[in-house]
Amino acid sequence: MRLKTIFIIALALLTAGCAGPQTQEILGSVVVPTQATEIAGNHSIFIATTRKPSSDPNKVFDGERSATLNYARVSVTVPPVHQAGQIERRSRGKSDDPTKYFMASEVIGYDTQPKFASALNADIDARGGRVMVFVHGYNTGFDDAVYRLTQIVHDSGYPGTPVLFSWASGAKTTDYVYDKESAAAARDQLEVTLRMLAQTGARRIDIVAHSMGTWVTMETLRQLAITGDRDLSGKLGDVVLASPDIDVDVFKSQMRRYGKPDKPFILLLSDDDRALRLSGLIAGSRPRVGDYRDAADLASYGVTVVDLSKMKGSDSFNHTKFADNPMMVQMIGQRLREDDGFASDRDVTDRIRQLAAQ
Repeated sequence: MRLKTIFIIALALLTAGCAGPQTQEILGSVVVPTQATEIAGNHSIFIATTRKPSSDPNKVFDGERSATLNYARVSVTVPPVHQAGQIERRSRGKSDDPTKYFMASEVIGYDTQPKFASALNADIDARGGRVMVFVHGYNTGFDDAVYRLTQIVHDSGYPGTPVLFSWASGAKTTDYVYDKESAAAARDQLEVTLRMLAQTGARRIDIVAHSMGTWVTMETLRQLAITGDRDLSGKLGDVVLASPDIDVDVFKSQMRRYGKPDKPFILLLSDDDRALRLSGLIAGSRPRVGDYRDAADLASYGVTVVDLSKMKGSDSFNHTKFADNPMMVQMIGQRLREDDGFASDRDVTDRIRQLAAQ
């Protein structure tokens, strides 16, 4: 039986590896000249990462771990042919055409935290004091993480400052254990990043985390709770946990330490998430939060559970519905925009639930 299970896992990893995105350079070399009027959007993505700088300058950061945080800002353009929920990527051999593909047009590095914080402050002030932190999941290259956050910001119409916390994923399906340990090593640095944001002019900090990134996020929030500052001095807003790759018992333990949230914790679950089924097999057939079927059990910890099982996703593993379903990503954006000033009204969350049920 054990050999059969190992074979199934190996086959699933092989299948995922064939189907998954290939890590590419984020900066190209042959750029097609384009006027500003010929693109659909231009977004500045601020980066705090535990990745090491890449020896290839066009990749910027790779999958190796850094003992300290590195900081950057990436400008990304969105093509006019963009369809909500999609990330139009250049294939190998094609020109870097901003009218056809997501393109990183500029990367600026910051060699100290104060310089990064100063640039952040200026952007936060210009955008009304709102910040959204995105924490990506397993098997995610730096380029994939940057483009995913750009797509979320663009499709959702999020008006605030986007900050990518990128931990050192190996960006390979066979690197699950490496990624898990990289996620563990990144907890303290995510805490540093959130505390730094709380010290800026931001009045509200929302967190959107996906897959294994939800585990990093929950561990960090647990650490903040232990220090007595679980809401970042009142600045923590919504926490959206999409397809959480967390053992159910571990999540319950994290929530017991954190306590019932004062602000919304929104769990986006789906019982057809094939990636989480694989994760559960690797973990010894233990249920993951992202495909857990007892919503009432989770809701007893003070979280809002939204079941996306009936909603269509575009990836074969049904693991990124929160971002690749056009209506879903727009509703999340509406949730973050309308719940201004920490309003207690749950109208947008209720509409997300209704959309999922439809």
